[in-house]
Order: sequence, then C-alpha cells, then structure tokens
Amino acid sequence: MSLTVVNGLPAHVLLVHFVVVLVPLSALAVVVGALWPSAARRMGIVLPVLALVTLVSVPLATEAGEWLEEHVDGNALVRRHAELGDGLLPWAVGLFVLATAIWWTTRRSAAAEAATEGQRTRSASPRSALVVRVAAAVLSVGVAAGAVVDVYRIGDSGAKAAWQDGFSKTATGEGSDNG
Repeated sequence: MSLTVVNGLPAHVLLVHFVVVLVPLSALAVVVGALWPSAARRMGIVLPVLALVTLVSVPLATEAGEWLEEHVDGNALVRRHAELGDGLLPWAVGLFVLATAIWWTTRRSAAAEAATEGQRTRSASPRSALVVRVAAAVLSVGVAAGAVVDVYRIGDSGAKAAWQDGFSKTATGEGSDNG
C-alpha cells in the first residue's frame, strides 16, 4: 500500500515538506549533540526519535515521488530530480545511526558519571575519550552537511521540474487589484 494522493493532491508534494524540514533539523541536532554532550543529554531520546521520523519520511516521499513520476509528462528535469531523490536515503540512515550512537554514548557516560561520582575510573583514558568525541563530531558534521546539501539539490531540481516554463515573470493581470 502506498500513499499516492491526499485531498486531491499528489502525496509527494505534501510529504517533501516533512523531508525539507526534518533533514536539516535532524542534521543540526546531531551536530549539536556531537559537539556538546550536555546538549545531547538534554535532548535525550528525542534525538534518535527525531532522526527515526526523518528516516521514515524519506522513503515515503520517494515512493510517492515515483508514483507521481509515472503520472506526469516525463522530461530530463523530472528524471534528474528522481535520480537525485534516490540518493537521500543513505544520508538519512547516517543521521539516524549517528543520532542513536550519540544518544547511547551520552546516556552511558552520564550513567557512568553518576555511578562513579567522586571516583576516578581507569577504564578509558581521557585521551581516548577525546579521540572518540572528535571523530564523532567530524563524522556528524560531514554527514549533516552532506544530507543538507543533498536536500537542497533535490529540492532545487524538483522546483525546476515543476515550475520550468510554468509561470510568467510579468504579471498576467488576472487576480490582481489593478483597476
């Protein structure tokens, strides 16, 4: 079962709005969580849940877009948009994996701090913890940037496919209050 039409409109044109909002929001949350563990602790379970909702929205929009592609006049712009759209899922998976890892490690480190309050642990050196944090931050920034740029490219190609030669740069006079 696929979502194809909502209230008379192709579902794709509605679902893409979730993707356009959720991917950058998830990307920002992942980067903030990776750079500031205290922020990740405050976000808590919301961080991976947000990334999961983002992840689910991508194939829904893609599937609805594939249906729409079969119901519009095909041209190079539509095909380009569809090709770009197929590449977003790996970025969404990356955001979800990183969000879950950040949440899990932040949760575990908070529990370890509470359990050993006032004691020094020898299980991990401060240097190795720093290396892990830096690696997570770099990876998070890279995946977040890739996801946001991909959403921009997909959206731009979709707008061109939908609006190319579909409007006039000068007012047509219809619907205006000029008279």
